[in-house]
Amino acid sequence: MFNSFSIALSGLTGNSIAVDAIGNNLANMNTAGYKATVTAFHDMMSQAMGGTQVGVGIGAPGVFRQFTQGTVQVTGGPMDAAIQGQGFFMVQDGNGQTLYTRAGNFQLDSSGNLLTATGQKVQGWTAANGVVNTAGAPGNLSVPVNALFPPKATSNMSADLNLNAGSDKGSTFSAPVEVVDSLGTKHVVTVTFTNNGSGSWKYSTSVPGEDLTSGKAGTPSDITGASGTLKFDSSGKLTDPAAGSGTVPIKITGLADGAADLNITWSLYNTDGTPRLTQFGQTSAVSNTSQDGAAAGQITGVALADGGTVVAQYSNGKQQVVGQLALASISNPESMISVGDNNLQLSSDTAAPVIGLPETGARGKIVGGALEGSTVDMAREFTNLIVMERSYQADAKVITATDELSQDTVNLTR
Repeated sequence: MFNSFSIALSGLTGNSIAVDAIGNNLANMNTAGYKATVTAFHDMMSQAMGGTQVGVGIGAPGVFRQFTQGTVQVTGGPMDAAIQGQGFFMVQDGNGQTLYTRAGNFQLDSSGNLLTATGQKVQGWTAANGVVNTAGAPGNLSVPVNALFPPKATSNMSADLNLNAGSDKGSTFSAPVEVVDSLGTKHVVTVTFTNNGSGSWKYSTSVPGEDLTSGKAGTPSDITGASGTLKFDSSGKLTDPAAGSGTVPIKITGLADGAADLNITWSLYNTDGTPRLTQFGQTSAVSNTSQDGAAAGQITGVALADGGTVVAQYSNGKQQVVGQLALASISNPESMISVGDNNLQLSSDTAAPVIGLPETGARGKIVGGALEGSTVDMAREFTNLIVMERSYQADAKVITATDELSQDTVNLTR
């Protein structure tokens, strides 16, 4: 009978631990990437009393984290990322220790380091000139916040336009296309079309005279060699030059700003062979122009895209990949130890992490602009809380009853 004290006390202790675990779950209902824990009870070795086995209570219960998938909630935050599937983000604390987390609410510091909400450095691969090399070990992800996007000279241009089939012979139409030189200076290449009659149009190209060392300000300078004739069939379709040879080389030499000569290919056809120029009975008009050059630009924003790529936006409208998040796959994550700040560390029982890109080697997908919600189910936790409360009350009742029986036994000896 007197063992009832220790048996009931072990129950009180075990239920107290379970209540603590439930309280911790409920406290983290809104913690991004939090995984709910469950309490596992086990009995202690029974003792034989007069040929009958009687238990001696419960051992210290284990609290285990369940790594089920949380709801992926779209936040629109540029530095938010959620893992859909298996895997962990890798971070490094102030002591250089590698930790693991499912919480993707990241931020940039003033130096461009990608950090967790609690200040740990996020691990991945930093890109060089827009190219990510994932062959090496991941390190601290850093964004060059003050870096310039270098200018890129135009090498290809195009213009989608219609030439009026009903216009008079000798009438002209001009289509300006803005291009960029190697120093990032913008120039306007003007293509002038002259109706030659019978579905034929002559074209010539020019740039402002002040853009060239040999030019005269205010007077367009013709581009030598960039002229010719276009022919259309009775359906208004471009037939000459034919699709296989439908490009015009444009070379601009002697730029006044000292930039390298421009060598541009003007494409008259789309990649599928359809002409960009038509001759219909409609007003001559340009519907679209394009070119592949870019002026220099500064970073105006950074965002995490799907797949875990870190993309920088520049003032010139261009985007460039500046980094890639790493994911670690761990086959037995329940063996990891929580160290706070949404982070976990490996224990002696944890399998070695396998590090790589998202959506490879059983690693999950990274969703940009989203966070993984907590897996805590409030209804289930309150149900468990009621059960543990009743169990605690029952164990307390056993102690009270045992105490009364002990008093009765003492009174029998008087």
